[in-house]
Amino acid sequence: MTKAIKKQALGRGLSALLKDPDNDIKSVEDKNADKVVGNIIELEIDAIEINPFQPRSNFNEESLKELATSIKELGVIQPITVRKLDFNKYQLISGERRLRASKLIGLATVPAYIRIANDNESLVMALVENIQRHDLDPIEIALSYQRLMDEIQLTQEQMSERVGKKRSTIANYLRLLKLDPIIQTGIRDGFISMGHGRAIINIEDLDAQTDIYQKIVSQNLSVRDTEALVKNYHDSLKPKPAVEKTKAASFDIDETHKRIFNNYFGNLVDIKVATNGKGKITIPFRSEEDFNRIIELIKG
Repeated sequence: MTKAIKKQALGRGLSALLKDPDNDIKSVEDKNADKVVGNIIELEIDAIEINPFQPRSNFNEESLKELATSIKELGVIQPITVRKLDFNKYQLISGERRLRASKLIGLATVPAYIRIANDNESLVMALVENIQRHDLDPIEIALSYQRLMDEIQLTQEQMSERVGKKRSTIANYLRLLKLDPIIQTGIRDGFISMGHGRAIINIEDLDAQTDIYQKIVSQNLSVRDTEALVKNYHDSLKPKPAVEKTKAASFDIDETHKRIFNNYFGNLVDIKVATNGKGKITIPFRSEEDFNRIIELIKG
């Protein structure tokens, strides 16, 4: 909680800096520009205009309401990105759903990354330096990687070279952003580890994700326990093998059949048939002489 409050206070401080008309920041060469590039800033929603070239024009109202509810409970997890147009005037680059949802619940400000003129290389350096810090949580690192990919158009391979991390490591961080927002918040607040998140991400259904998350937190489960839960979940989705039905006996042994055997061998022959149609015939004998007699009968 302290970390969240600290971030918000920092964002408000930078916001006040941007409202100084005597020191308006227009490029990376301007005074205090280094404090803006790469940082999250609380911007007034009224100062942000929608990009007229936004290719997406249709927004599902139900989906927006769900996002608004999530933002009301957890805050805006991933800041929007805007372009500075003029003094205290910005244009949205990405995050229109987050901006619209924030407006729905009446927020006055929203966390944002601000792009200013000729800040490309400065932004890369700021983000790379930010990623190298040791006090970042996994979601903050993932968001920084995602921002480099989206805004600077870097591939995972190029990003690997920039930050000195394996491509697979970067991919593992980025996958965390596919988790339900509640789980992302849980990772940021330290309720679960990145290892827990990496196990949960193997489940696509967000409701199933949150069910397992609740079990991890309430039962203090380890990463290995979580992996077992995920495996059990996937096993439960597999189609059950068809049970082969046993064939019923193809015939019945009645007293007439038994009498024929008894009369032929001169003994009480025991005949049994199983449910699958297989069976056995038991021919008793009373002595060696009786045994030889039966042999002769069989020989014909």
